[in-house]
Amino acid sequence: MAERIDPRSGTVALVGRPNAGKSTLLNALVGDKLAIVSDKPQTTRNRIVGILTEERGQAVFFDLPGVHRPLHKMNARMMQEVRSALEEVDIVLHLVDAAAPWGGGEAYLFELLGEARSEVVGVLTKIDLVRSKSDLLPLIAGYQERRPGATVVPISAREHDGLEALLDELFRRLPPGPGLYPPELSSTQTERFFVAEVIREKLLERTHGELPYTTGVVVDVFDEGENLLRLEATIFVERASQKGIVVGRGGSMVRAIGQAAREELERLFGARIYLGLRVKAHPRWRDDPRVLAAMEPGGADFSEYLEEPPEDGE
Repeated sequence: MAERIDPRSGTVALVGRPNAGKSTLLNALVGDKLAIVSDKPQTTRNRIVGILTEERGQAVFFDLPGVHRPLHKMNARMMQEVRSALEEVDIVLHLVDAAAPWGGGEAYLFELLGEARSEVVGVLTKIDLVRSKSDLLPLIAGYQERRPGATVVPISAREHDGLEALLDELFRRLPPGPGLYPPELSSTQTERFFVAEVIREKLLERTHGELPYTTGVVVDVFDEGENLLRLEATIFVERASQKGIVVGRGGSMVRAIGQAAREELERLFGARIYLGLRVKAHPRWRDDPRVLAAMEPGGADFSEYLEEPPEDGE
């Protein structure tokens, strides 16, 4: 007779500096692409929820924005999301890039997590970029100097190295109890939110400099027809010069963004898609509560704000 396993379930926050590998880890743990991945800072702007259900129980992961100094209302909301998550989760995974030097930002994060009521597990990420596994020993020692007695798990989410050891630690620490969500669910984000994130990912892949900080996406139309999913979205930038970059010569850049986004969305949704994109310059969109509300998961309809017709992204 097989040994009965009492399920353990709870919430786990993924916290770290920008580019610490939080979104890559979330996708690897859940087995679905729930969060966009980019080497650009501030890629994750909202709390992304990923749900892993297995025989040991259910872990609900919160992929949170990278910890940074907030300069706009958008960034302040991002940091408030981090702080509120730290107050409610059962476990915090503190992700530290093993291939990058630790600076003042990491020191601030150690200080912030020192106030957390939840149990904190250190996670050294991107170990595939470290020359030798022996180089990890001083990093683990350095982490435990800052947080005596802490458990530190080295991983490479990209190579799926160390993930089982990390899950073992999590399920040992999660409280006993049934799952919080139905077992077939892998996320709580809306389809409209995923559309905006995929468009933003394709934009980040094709732009450089300050543009990643100053662009955002709102989905204006999500219309499920019998044979076609019709999507229209607005890409916000702050200046006319940035709009010119995103649109490109003769609309070439926005068409490339739209085509790449449409192809990935068709794979995700398993449906034919029309995707229309417009680009709008709004100097203060990162401080405009209406725009920010529309960009949140399940955000309000914002189409009445828009004046310019969409450009065909096909």
